[in-house]
Amino acid sequence: MTKQRILVAYGSKHGATAGIAKEIGRVLDEEGFATEVLPAAEVTTVADFDAVVLGSALYMNRWQRDALQCAHRHADELARRPVWLFSSGPIDSSAEQQEIPPVAQVAEELERLGARGHVTFGGSVTAETPGFVARSMVRHDKGGDFRSPEHIRRWARQIGAELHTHEDRGPNGN
Repeated sequence: MTKQRILVAYGSKHGATAGIAKEIGRVLDEEGFATEVLPAAEVTTVADFDAVVLGSALYMNRWQRDALQCAHRHADELARRPVWLFSSGPIDSSAEQQEIPPVAQVAEELERLGARGHVTFGGSVTAETPGFVARSMVRHDKGGDFRSPEHIRRWARQIGAELHTHEDRGPNGN
């Protein structure tokens, strides 16, 4: 039996969301899938994949432009396969303490693409993060790395379990 192919695409300005996407891809590989992790700007087609995970950092309660353009550019194909969305952004522990609903823009994408789910992970702004704003936030004790590897792995395993369940049912879902 051929392994299901999963695309994990992401929009990331400073690398924190890329790290989340890579961890999701690593876990899905461990779960027996053939996974490709790409920046959203480099996605030329989703037709070659059985499922897609698409995520972005949140800036001012909006997804990064590359991720949003990827969703729009491939909307027809995405609507024909299982899709999950994720966001990263809170620079505090709130994403670990409670489920954070998607921001309005992401909620629209969830509905438009018929996505199976969404999760918000904590973000990361550290002294190594490029940019004046990031360094300024760290100087004012508003930075840190709030990504939870276990939260990310748990969500990726849930996706894997759902895809394996669908796979076990066969092409007709039986």
